[in-house]
Amino acid sequence: MIVEKTPLEGLLLIKPNVHEDKRGYFYENYRDELFEANGLPTNFRQDNQTKSVKGTLRGLHYQLKYPQGKLVRVSLGMVYDVAVDIRKTSPTFSQYFSVNLTDKDHLQMYIPPGFAHGFLALKKENIIYYTCTNYRSARHEVGILWDDKDLKIKWPTRKPIISKKDKNNLKFLEFNNL
Repeated sequence: MIVEKTPLEGLLLIKPNVHEDKRGYFYENYRDELFEANGLPTNFRQDNQTKSVKGTLRGLHYQLKYPQGKLVRVSLGMVYDVAVDIRKTSPTFSQYFSVNLTDKDHLQMYIPPGFAHGFLALKKENIIYYTCTNYRSARHEVGILWDDKDLKIKWPTRKPIISKKDKNNLKFLEFNNL
């Protein structure tokens, strides 16, 4: 397993050791001793899966109370994955990092608490897993508009498929004033 730092403190890319042959492949997407040795959390509480058709954008999500760290990976398809630093005391506050996560390279991203998260599905079918360090708390969920001008995220689409809930997310300035 190779762990790479990103420009945003605590946000990490994880490249698992993939063993491939004519039958397919095998890799460990989580192993507590390796995560601990690389400064990653080992206290995951909840595992989630979502299936999204091409053009679906989910996010940008965060929980104000009971924040979650997320280990994100794609088992089918490809997503443009985005994490926005919303830690008000961080030198990279309001900056984002994006990466394509695919079922071909098995790259994973660890998003620590203090980041809003979202993704855009890029293939016909996409299955995304995210393992969380805290439980989902629907009462404490908050969203930031995916296309907020203050964030300047370069999404690879202008007309995504978005849920009614995500269409009503807060502008970043409104979120920042919470």
